[in-house]
Amino acid sequence: MSALDPSISGVTDTSQNSRAWRKLKASRSALAGLVIIGFFVALALSAPLLPIPDPVATSWSAIRKAPSAAHWFGTDDLGRDILSRMIWGARASLMAGIFSVSLAVVIGVPFGILAGYFGGWVDLVISRITEALLAMPFLIMAIALAAFLGPSLTNAMISIGLSAMPIFVRLTRGQVMAVKQEDFVEGARSVGLGHVDIMARYILPNVMAPIIVQATLTVATAIIAEASLSFLGLGQQPPAASWGSMLNVAKNFLSQAPWMAMWPGAAIFLVVIGFNLLGDGLRDALDPREH
Repeated sequence: MSALDPSISGVTDTSQNSRAWRKLKASRSALAGLVIIGFFVALALSAPLLPIPDPVATSWSAIRKAPSAAHWFGTDDLGRDILSRMIWGARASLMAGIFSVSLAVVIGVPFGILAGYFGGWVDLVISRITEALLAMPFLIMAIALAAFLGPSLTNAMISIGLSAMPIFVRLTRGQVMAVKQEDFVEGARSVGLGHVDIMARYILPNVMAPIIVQATLTVATAIIAEASLSFLGLGQQPPAASWGSMLNVAKNFLSQAPWMAMWPGAAIFLVVIGFNLLGDGLRDALDPREH
């Protein structure tokens, strides 16, 4: 019965969390990823407060100007300041990545828990639907859903989230199938706890580590997907700034104004690298075999 003692469980969780945090702080790559992500998040949040030009304001006298003291990152085909559009575009990209993955987790994890915990026909139905969805490439499904829902940033985020959801269903199911055989779950059953209590108090906390790691890595994929949808005209709509839509415009001026493509491309690269580095660090820190 001691395995079900909340005080003992709380001490164990606190100890594991402390060890995980120490390992994360000791990982230079994870800290580098965290710094990169923090930098772009700070830029995105402070965009309305920064003394930068209006990202949608055009200037016919400043069309495709090279980087200078007046425009540090240059201007685009309509004379808009690229630095300003980069900062405001960070808001769209980060919001798309975080919201879409949150949607995928909120929908996918409960279905994964149900499939792994109950098994039988519940598992059969959920698993077959998940496998059918996984048979379609992630980006193709996102494009199809975005085209069906209509071009907008909100619809793009919903499309990306639904496309990523099967990954979390399959991951959670596998983790639950392993955890539900543990002694502490059997002990919870033996004292008469209901299915909901067992899943909420004993199953979910013990499968969250791999889900957090997968979510962090999937944010990077979602940011690339949002940029791809915006590049195709299915995401953020003009004149609002988005790194993907900026690349779509820049492709027509690669020889005359290469800076138009260089900056949004570099931003996407850095943010994706940041989330991948952080995800790898979290995977090492949360690995129970390393504690």
